[in-house]
Amino acid sequence: MKNDFLPMCKEDMVKRGWDRLDFLFISGDAYVDHPSFGPAIIGRLLEKYGYRVGIIAQPDWRSTLDFKKMGKPRLGVFVSAGNLDSMLNKFTAAKKYRSSDNYSPGGKAGCRPDRATIVYCNRIREVWKNIPLIIGGIEASLRRFAHYDYWSNSVRRSILIDSRADLLIYGMGEKQVKEIAEQLNQGINIADIRNVHGSCYKTESLEHLWDYIETPSYDAVAANKKDFTNAFKIQYQEQDAIRGKILVQNHGEFSVVQNPPAMPLTTAEMDEVYSLPYQRTYHPDYEAAGGVPAIQEVKFSLVSHRGCFGGCSFCAIVSHQGRIIQSRSQESIIDEAKKIISMPDFKGYIHDVGGPTANFRIQSCEHQSDRGTCKGRQCLGSNPCKELNANHQEYLTLLRKLRSLPGVKKVFIRSGLRYDYLIADKSSEEFLRELCEHHISGQLKVAPEHISSQVTNLMGKSGKNVYLKFSKAYNRINQSLGKEQYLVPYFMSSHPGAGLKEAIELAEFIRDLNYRPEQVQDFIPTPGSLSTCMYYTEMNPLTGEKVYVAKDIHEKKMQRALMQYRDPKNYTLVYEALTKAKRQDLIGHGPKCLIRPPQRQTNKPTTLTSKSTKSTYRKKDHLPTKKVRK
Repeated sequence: MKNDFLPMCKEDMVKRGWDRLDFLFISGDAYVDHPSFGPAIIGRLLEKYGYRVGIIAQPDWRSTLDFKKMGKPRLGVFVSAGNLDSMLNKFTAAKKYRSSDNYSPGGKAGCRPDRATIVYCNRIREVWKNIPLIIGGIEASLRRFAHYDYWSNSVRRSILIDSRADLLIYGMGEKQVKEIAEQLNQGINIADIRNVHGSCYKTESLEHLWDYIETPSYDAVAANKKDFTNAFKIQYQEQDAIRGKILVQNHGEFSVVQNPPAMPLTTAEMDEVYSLPYQRTYHPDYEAAGGVPAIQEVKFSLVSHRGCFGGCSFCAIVSHQGRIIQSRSQESIIDEAKKIISMPDFKGYIHDVGGPTANFRIQSCEHQSDRGTCKGRQCLGSNPCKELNANHQEYLTLLRKLRSLPGVKKVFIRSGLRYDYLIADKSSEEFLRELCEHHISGQLKVAPEHISSQVTNLMGKSGKNVYLKFSKAYNRINQSLGKEQYLVPYFMSSHPGAGLKEAIELAEFIRDLNYRPEQVQDFIPTPGSLSTCMYYTEMNPLTGEKVYVAKDIHEKKMQRALMQYRDPKNYTLVYEALTKAKRQDLIGHGPKCLIRPPQRQTNKPTTLTSKSTKSTYRKKDHLPTKKVRK
């Protein structure tokens, strides 16, 4: 039975000879038994530790019936909204409904409620008032303190308070789940489990605490943006398992207490997680609906590590997985690759080998294991540390082993490659040559995100010159290999710091590249990120400096249109933006102009005509882009 899917109903329990679960897992995603999905990892770990665990995936939240269908578990209930924040999963940057949900059967939208963690927990409380209730996953992790919520345009309380849960697990959760399960199994009351690193709990008294930092309260951060930035700065800088302090934030009757982050997983612990008996696909109940689309991106991919020291301000990885790299052994990855090769529908192509950033396989600094990450300093970002250990040799060795396996035709790298880290490596030529020769096909996607120094500094990204240096090296090596392979840069509009001036600067850069981006991204202020703090407060919490933020919907549309200024549908917006910014020099017939003047015979600007707006594989257009983003 150990290689079956985990139980999803009473009938599954009966087949295993179970009359009762130890733990119930409520998930906002459909059940996919694969190590890229949180419920599968936590469920399989609990199973390995000897617990009986069942999964209720995407329950009907309109009543309590689905929540009760497997009976009351002996020890407790875990709740997760899924692999994405439920609001981000449902809404676009323009706050419009998304038409599909890759984590639901058949890609159907609307299979989970808004703020799923809170809704699920309140249903559980209706069914079993006092049962131990533990929340986790990305939604809980990034909303653990008072936070700005873009979709309601308000500061919300900690999700631990609103969900009425007993404990909140932040981060990836394996260590925390094991420790909490052990204590519950020993008969310890959930209210007395207060010592688990990587968890938060609520308390009426702080008398039991020592050596902690108290951040501005919920009432303070909701009323004053300066207090919001102060609270965020403390939370951001203490996000380290080795040097981080206990943090406290008052929420009126209760205070939320965050224990320091859980220690990074060792290589042996990482190997254990990925060696569990996953079925590596979605539950057969979803077959009739066409399966679960999200599996397609990861089915033939390999996770090599966790954590990211890249320093991108708009990314939540720092607050979730941390900056310290946690790597699997090469042997573990090779073993998983062999499992993939043996799958009947494997066609010879491993789609990816990476993590949050593909080429971060080793810790950025040799001091991190003892001291943790440096407080108030970045490893890479816009100003790389002199102690940065930029080295690709171990990763290169792994890739060579993978592509030499019988049955493997090609090993791709798709999970976001940091080109600034690559060129910081003194031996980068060797890795870049093998990357171009063996690990891409036609195009390499990278994410400079912007080129204005005003914006990239706030993003924590390297500047324009670093991208141009990498682009030159990339083109030179491809030319020497006799390959015609393109570089696909991704850009972001309306990030804090970006006004029309910066958006036009980016449009001119795109013009000079002779590039026609099909896919661009508007900045979305997701909970827990540094950029979101800047967006809400219009201040940089790390420096106290004021930051310009485009919040007007029309300006956002103009910034986005400038990135695709060649599209006739964007003519009016581009014309308006250039006129408003007093950049009429870019309206004309010259080679540096973005658009032509409006036709004289009409009373208002009209769009240019075009035979086709579809990108094709033409060298003069720089390259086409597939609609896939890191």
